[in-house]
Amino acid sequence: MKVVVGLGNPGGKYSRTRHNIGFMVVDKLVKEFGAGLIKSQLEAAVYECVLGGERVVFVKPQTFMNLSGVVVRKVVGKYGCGDDEVLVVLDDSDLPLGKIRVREQGGSGGHNGLRSIIDSLGSCAVPRLKIGIGHCPSKYKKEFVLSHFAREEAEIIAGALDRASEAVGVWCAKGIIDCMNIFN
Repeated sequence: MKVVVGLGNPGGKYSRTRHNIGFMVVDKLVKEFGAGLIKSQLEAAVYECVLGGERVVFVKPQTFMNLSGVVVRKVVGKYGCGDDEVLVVLDDSDLPLGKIRVREQGGSGGHNGLRSIIDSLGSCAVPRLKIGIGHCPSKYKKEFVLSHFAREEAEIIAGALDRASEAVGVWCAKGIIDCMNIFN
């Protein structure tokens, strides 16, 4: 079993913001793979499908970003999967716009959603797929991550969503090492 968690904030106000790029990837994957919504009591939109003979669960926490770890802990508990079977998809304001980076483990890098997951699971050994949303001076970070992509950034973001979707497929089929070798 594999679990893909896209990070974002719930509600229409945030739906296409930079901070919600994890939700955008999950939405693309759900559509691409025909994953069905399952009823859940996990404070999340949870979708499920079978890829290459393996069960894959896509998760969009419906808590705000800073509480994503609460949902991930519930999902891991319900499905009985290990930390290495969870891939967190998130935004990264330290990466250039549209660049993706796959990591097997590590710290939060200042990302509150990832920090919440690391704290809730008690482990930094959680694979992650980061998508560059462009750089912003730290003094304006909150405003920046909650802003929408500019029209001229649309093509770059569309390409990043395509590459991120491919990376998730490789991670599901071949694991984190192959995924890193192909996409980093």
